[in-house]
Amino acid sequence: MGQQKIRKAVFPVAGLGTRFLPATKAVPKEMLTVVDKPVIQYVVDEAAEAGIEHFVFVTGRGKGVIEDYFDIQFELEQMLRERNKNAELTLLADLLPTAGTASFTRQQVPLGLGHAVWCARDIVGNEPFAVLLPDMIMSSEKSCLKGMVEVYDKTGGNVLAVEECDPALAHKYGIVGVGDKVGEEGFKITQMIEKPAKGTAPSNFFINGRYILQPEIFKILETQERGAGNEIQLTDGMLALAKSQDFSAYHFKGETYDCGAKDGFILANLAFALKRDDIRPLIEGPLKAITSKL
Repeated sequence: MGQQKIRKAVFPVAGLGTRFLPATKAVPKEMLTVVDKPVIQYVVDEAAEAGIEHFVFVTGRGKGVIEDYFDIQFELEQMLRERNKNAELTLLADLLPTAGTASFTRQQVPLGLGHAVWCARDIVGNEPFAVLLPDMIMSSEKSCLKGMVEVYDKTGGNVLAVEECDPALAHKYGIVGVGDKVGEEGFKITQMIEKPAKGTAPSNFFINGRYILQPEIFKILETQERGAGNEIQLTDGMLALAKSQDFSAYHFKGETYDCGAKDGFILANLAFALKRDDIRPLIEGPLKAITSKL
């Protein structure tokens, strides 16, 4: 079916990162590095692989370094040229967004994920868009968002990425109900429940931080009352949108690392380092030696 192309992606990067204090007192959590790239770069790379053309960052106070990161650094590049560091120059050029394809808007008050998404309304305009939580970085042969776009091309409407959890832990997540299959990797969503009571979850599929949403969500979020945590919750907005629009799921089967938590961040560093041919031989032996002493 012919659907309006997903061209824009929203990255809510205004969070304070209190779980990583004192580091995040001076460095945004999205700029903490996994091996040799900031967390946000992995998420932007995922969006680019899925065909995203315009990257919208919703920032907050103290996040100016993110905007600087996605810009040209004249002094650094001049120094690299003078020292014939051509490989490094090429790397920087490859990571730099094309002029005009990155936009930045400010969430002045931290009122939750739904409010952060709403802050991007004028940049997104009247077209479907993706939302990628910057804490969550993923490893798979096909990027998570690319798989979602493939489901969207079949179904239209709204698409959420989901993964399976231990059924005994379903009460900790936003869980979806499972309907008819969509291709080999998707299915229709019959219901969405945020942190269902133990033993009541309709499945063990949880929403993992990737969304494709229709622009009607903005009108809902504009007048939505505050929910859990006294914040404007995106899940509440999606529940309202689901009354008039279809939601489908993409079943992501790769690895997801929650870099907003210390254990997830450390595991991401280890996993991505071990996938690198230039690093794995240097750390595999020492890692085994460290763990053998524990």
